[in-house]
Amino acid sequence: MKPVPHEDDEESSYSGESMLPGDVGRFSDALARATAEESEVAVPAALCQACVDLLDITGASISLQGEGDARVLWWSSSEVAGQLAEAQYTLGDAPCQSAVDLVAPVLAADLTQGPDARRWPFFAQQAVALGVRAVFSLPLSAGGLALGTLDLYREEAGELSERDRAFAFPMAEAITTALLNLPGGPATSDPDEDMWLAMAESDHEEVHQATGMIMVHLGVDPQQALARLRAHAFSHDLTVTEAARSVIEGKVRFHD
Repeated sequence: MKPVPHEDDEESSYSGESMLPGDVGRFSDALARATAEESEVAVPAALCQACVDLLDITGASISLQGEGDARVLWWSSSEVAGQLAEAQYTLGDAPCQSAVDLVAPVLAADLTQGPDARRWPFFAQQAVALGVRAVFSLPLSAGGLALGTLDLYREEAGELSERDRAFAFPMAEAITTALLNLPGGPATSDPDEDMWLAMAESDHEEVHQATGMIMVHLGVDPQQALARLRAHAFSHDLTVTEAARSVIEGKVRFHD
């Protein structure tokens, strides 16, 4: 069932946003520098870094949606950004997953209190522990489907300003275009092939391997196996990747 939109979830149209004088030039320059990268694979990361440079945020990351609930981290601006992406993947209930499900921006302006903290209580607790108080997840969408998310975070609570939205939303569209045009990407490859996902900077091959082992042990489908792995990770204060390694190494076995 498709989730019911939260009152703070944005519509997919951003026509109401406008850049301040001089910002159009800075935005164009950022796009030009990013697209001038020698490797097409480096373009999405360069665009994401431009968000960090131009916006009032602390860091950013790009995560791609794989089969089922699987996600892979393409790029992160810092260790905290990577840990935040891992926390969202481990819990499976966080702003980025809501943005994928709704195919709409999900802007959590204050994870310390109020509706955002209540909507994702476990994620909010982990985010605040990492020093993060606001997370803004923008879907990387094409054809009505979300390929992943551009996740922006800030150490201080507060809404994205109109100026920052005017930069961030078009930047998410530019990142989507860059991903679609990658060699082996969705626009150029067989839909059954995940070559573009394999290019991501991710440890989640271990998660896939562990999920497969749990499927065999329990006779369940991939979604149920991943849910069991996530539950084990949460109950033992591990990331899902750390839990997967324990399964692969034979330290943990799942039984009915």
